[in-house]
Amino acid sequence: MITTPAYPLTAARAAFPIAERLTYLNHASISPMPLPAAQAMQRATLWLADDPMTFFTPGSEVGYGDLFATFSQEMAALIGAAHPHEVVGTQSTSSGINAVAQAIDWQPGDNIVLVDVEFPSNVYPWMVLGRRGVECRLAPADGGGATVEALDALTDERTRLIAVSAVQFFTGQRADLAAIGAYCQQRGILFAVDAIQAAGHLPIDVEAMHIDILASGGQKSLMGPPGQGFLYVREAVAERMVPGIVGPNATDGWEHWIQYDLTPRPGAQRFMMGTPNIAGMIGLIESVRFLRGLGVASIDAWTRHLSGVTIAELSARGQHIITPSDPAHLGPIVTLRVGDPADLPAAEARTNGLLDHLAAHGVRVTKHWDAARAPHLRISTHCYNTEDEVRRACALVEDYHG
Repeated sequence: MITTPAYPLTAARAAFPIAERLTYLNHASISPMPLPAAQAMQRATLWLADDPMTFFTPGSEVGYGDLFATFSQEMAALIGAAHPHEVVGTQSTSSGINAVAQAIDWQPGDNIVLVDVEFPSNVYPWMVLGRRGVECRLAPADGGGATVEALDALTDERTRLIAVSAVQFFTGQRADLAAIGAYCQQRGILFAVDAIQAAGHLPIDVEAMHIDILASGGQKSLMGPPGQGFLYVREAVAERMVPGIVGPNATDGWEHWIQYDLTPRPGAQRFMMGTPNIAGMIGLIESVRFLRGLGVASIDAWTRHLSGVTIAELSARGQHIITPSDPAHLGPIVTLRVGDPADLPAAEARTNGLLDHLAAHGVRVTKHWDAARAPHLRISTHCYNTEDEVRRACALVEDYHG
């Protein structure tokens, strides 16, 4: 059992000034950016004011070369993609998933399988395909999320795609991506992953895990800027896709603006839109470089340890934890139910009071509801958090008597 991370924790904390004044345990909602990323975005903003052509001039002082290529290379390296052109920048998780959902050659009677605790970003883009005769099947969550057994119960010969969150936003369950990917690969089913609670936080290898599609926004586990994420599509899968939404940079020979040729670019580049968020791309590049510098596997080991400490502390205080404690299914999120679900108004009042109590003591967490509208509090850590911080938060939960 580890008691310290494999990287220098003091140095990691120095990149997050917020840690000097708050106990920030809400990374599954939005993470603070590390200083190197925030500073790079500030420089980029000044360059946009000074000479925006700097970003498109080879050998310029910006230092990112071909920014689009550098972005794809950095994200591809993070997730083990075979080729950088399998990765493209997107605005968010939902924009990436929507793009691919509208590009697959669905046939009436096809179906998609996922579990019933997914965040809407990984539900609505698939559910809306009902307009095209595609059925979206929701399997009951197994142990808080997706498992091969849960998905297999609703899978048949017309299943075209299985969609899974690498880490469930609500329960914190960590999916066995390798097992689900092997299941899909053996059956010729596309495997799509929502990685916003996992990319940069725990190791992902899209090749080894047989992941065909992966989307992530930047503001959570990647600790990047809101409004900038990325999309991965396996090359062989992308080549069969015909985008339903086409931007000016998504076509072959895109530089020739008035030729109007809809031939898509290779790989995921066919999902490029128009003018990108330049500062956001630079911010996300630097956030990913920061996380990879610490070591994603080391971050995973440390935050899993912190989650284990959180579960032990809260359980000892009689709290009802819904997050699986099995290390194989544990990630950076721990969720506890507050109050009696048989009395929702009282539970809601207690949850709100506890949230205010924690905030008054400088602890940031967030509230979520289950399908029955029973309130819960979610604690989510990242690379720079400490045991003392999570123990303090747990003690404050016990101290609240409202």
